[in-house]
Amino acid sequence: MNKEIFKISIPINEPILNYSPGSKEKKELKKVLNDFKSKEVDIPMYINGKEIRTDNKIRISPPHNHNHTLGCYNHGDASHVHSAIKAAMSAKKSWNALGAAKRAEIFLKAADLIAGPYRAKINATTMLGQSKNIFQAEVDAACELIDFLRFNPYYMSKINEEQPISPEGMKNSLDYRPLEGFVFALSPFNFTSIAGNLCSSVALMGNTVVWKASRTQIYSADIIMKVFKEAGLPNGVINLIHTDGKTAGDIIFKHPDFGGIHFTGSTNVFQNFWKEIGDNISNYKSYPRIVGETGGKDFIIAHKSADFLAISTAIIRGGFEFQGQKCSAPSRVYIPDNLWEPIKENLLNELSTLKMGDPEDFTNFVNAVIDEKAFDNITSYIDFAKKDNNHELLIGGNYDKSEGYYIEPTIFLSSNPKSKLMCEEIFGPIVTIHIYDKEKYEETLDLVNNTSPYALTGAIFAKEKDAIKLANKKLEYAAGNFYINDKPTGAVVGQQPFGGSRASGTNDKAGSYLNLVRWVSPRTTKEVFESPTNYRYPFMNEK
Repeated sequence: MNKEIFKISIPINEPILNYSPGSKEKKELKKVLNDFKSKEVDIPMYINGKEIRTDNKIRISPPHNHNHTLGCYNHGDASHVHSAIKAAMSAKKSWNALGAAKRAEIFLKAADLIAGPYRAKINATTMLGQSKNIFQAEVDAACELIDFLRFNPYYMSKINEEQPISPEGMKNSLDYRPLEGFVFALSPFNFTSIAGNLCSSVALMGNTVVWKASRTQIYSADIIMKVFKEAGLPNGVINLIHTDGKTAGDIIFKHPDFGGIHFTGSTNVFQNFWKEIGDNISNYKSYPRIVGETGGKDFIIAHKSADFLAISTAIIRGGFEFQGQKCSAPSRVYIPDNLWEPIKENLLNELSTLKMGDPEDFTNFVNAVIDEKAFDNITSYIDFAKKDNNHELLIGGNYDKSEGYYIEPTIFLSSNPKSKLMCEEIFGPIVTIHIYDKEKYEETLDLVNNTSPYALTGAIFAKEKDAIKLANKKLEYAAGNFYINDKPTGAVVGQQPFGGSRASGTNDKAGSYLNLVRWVSPRTTKEVFESPTNYRYPFMNEK
């Protein structure tokens, strides 16, 4: 039983280093970048604590320079999936028996390692492997992952404190058991921190994990595993495999010990997983936990009273940071006609100064999209909109993949608020703007609510309090993370628990206790100090 009550102080969010010219952190980072670029690595799988290599080597290259080779990863097959499951199941008993406090200690040490000797390494692999500039890498790979690793143990301690009432003569208690079976963690390419959290949050609660990282995030995933190993994570607790998705899924979703999935990725993939789990539901020892954060078609709506400069900045930062490859990026924007001209002028002026290129050039704001598949998908929307009479190109629209997968930050105007670009998730640096009659604010709020199947993030810009109140009410279910006078991106662990509903996922709020409770199966225990010795109740004494 796990009835540990222990105290962990409320963490402080990891400070973001600024990497200013001549700073210590900038010098260290540049050294590591040069070192990593000068050698080719051979990245293994990690199964039961062992580094596993195969004859099937897959090349890794930077998205911004696909002619350069960073190394390769070892591609596995069905046998490695089976081995990872076996390792996870073998490690379950001892890992849970270690106790919550000891498990917390390991991941807190991992946070300290990333904050210290591994900071430059995890940032460098994220910059090179996922084409993020240093600010994006620092916020994601370093700070957010550190925050997950520090806040999750704190939330676990609070969960363990939650105990039922015990009247006189008895003792009632809850122990928070890990799930039966193993958990499958499936992580995306775009956030190193999400990858680290999907597997570690589950493990923290006493579960063991089979983790499959996106093939385009394996370069930084390797650093995460090295950190966990150095922090003292026992063998078999987290097993990292590099197989194709079908091979992993065919085995995992049919396995009787499948206990749950922790997922971030596309809506279609998640829905297909859910169907497959449903088809196999009678095979499992227990009902699996299905936790997923999926797509988004995130919005900004401005009221006629809004600050036009604030809106312009939110569009640029929200829509084009991370190359728009974040599920919270606003890709549909609703502007009242009284504000459009000053917003238009500011957008054109500001975007003309924005630079795009290699993340090692610290003056670049935008870098490359992740791979050719993403490049081709994103540019297909640009090509469509250029030919469609409902769309007008405001700025951008150019792209080139000869050296890296570069797409200019692009803004279209759409006269049709239900156009393809206003409804579908693009996951790239494209923002589509619809201009509405400033006197039709309430109707436009209804439009925002009903346009997209997603409900991840959204923002309202207004100075009038009544306008904000109305938006808050009408858009209650349109976003799991709602922002007032700020861009709808950049959720911070411990401050804005993240997740959405509708087609955006199960809304289990990463970065809070709400996510962690999904990875335990509580047990209630009642102990009485004097057991009844007679079946008769007092009411039965009546003559």
